[in-house]
Amino acid sequence: MTAARFVVSGRVQGVFFRASTREQAQRLGLRGHARNLADGRVEVVAAGTDEAIDALAQWLRHGPANARMEELRREAVEGPAVKQGFAVL
Repeated sequence: MTAARFVVSGRVQGVFFRASTREQAQRLGLRGHARNLADGRVEVVAAGTDEAIDALAQWLRHGPANARMEELRREAVEGPAVKQGFAVL
């Protein structure tokens, strides 16, 4: 099990970015969360297989149709406290 924290900047709030991220994460079998940050970015913490996290990272580079991603940062972290599912906070 691998875990990663992503911080996505650009036009990522108000465009269903978190909900779309949850759909992708669930499709990939990941657990974790997506939440808006006060500075307009979105934080995504996900845990699962290396392949699933890499697939989520690839999707995050584009996001949903109305999003405009400018920067994606990724760092390894310990797995999120949630034991199952993917939450939008």
